[in-house]
Amino acid sequence: MRFTSEQRLDDGVLEREFTLGEIPGILWTPASASAPAPLILISPPPLGLRKMYPRLAGRARYYAAKYGFAAATIELPGSGDRPRWAAAEQARADLRRAMEAGEPVGDEIIDALVLPLVEKSVPEWQATLDALLSLPEIGGPVGYEGGVISIGVRLAVVEPRISAAGFFAGSFVPRSMFEEARQVTIPLQVLLQWDDEGNDRQVALDLFDAFGSKEKTLHANMGGHTGVPQFELDAGARFFARHLK
Repeated sequence: MRFTSEQRLDDGVLEREFTLGEIPGILWTPASASAPAPLILISPPPLGLRKMYPRLAGRARYYAAKYGFAAATIELPGSGDRPRWAAAEQARADLRRAMEAGEPVGDEIIDALVLPLVEKSVPEWQATLDALLSLPEIGGPVGYEGGVISIGVRLAVVEPRISAAGFFAGSFVPRSMFEEARQVTIPLQVLLQWDDEGNDRQVALDLFDAFGSKEKTLHANMGGHTGVPQFELDAGARFFARHLK
């Protein structure tokens, strides 16, 4: 891991950009801490870190300044300035075409869009976690939150260092992920926008039902994809505070 920039923000949070091989990312750490901080991995939607920076930084700075967590995000494969791959571009084109025509988005399109992203993203998150936990200011335990819910499901199954997860239900879910969801046992908090345009509410509810966790909570709010109430930020932070401290 190589840090490429550093700035102390006005709330005292230290923000550092880094690269890990070809993967760019950002790390936020509390201004002062008497012990190594717990860590929250914040996985962005595949729209690019630059575009999503205000939302990501807002969450990360809130966690760091108010709750003393470290928080980190990385650029997903095929997003931002990272190289594109032809299969993903074709899947996105097929998705746009189906949605613009008002047609159902079939399993073949969803699988082509999501499964390669999961396969590429999860090892990168694990390598990033290795690097972050080697830093003296970060000590775990580790939480995860993110908007491509299938990435989070896979990570929750294969990565024992993640103790709790907050999922955002608003992305397409391949049918094969339901079997993996049954293997998830860590505490979960799932956020669902009831009128999320372009996504299937019933699929999100069925996925929540499939999770094998003994502790799982669903927060459902009225409104579209971008209408998440501000109070959900604190609800997420308090969820992680219960399980990471």
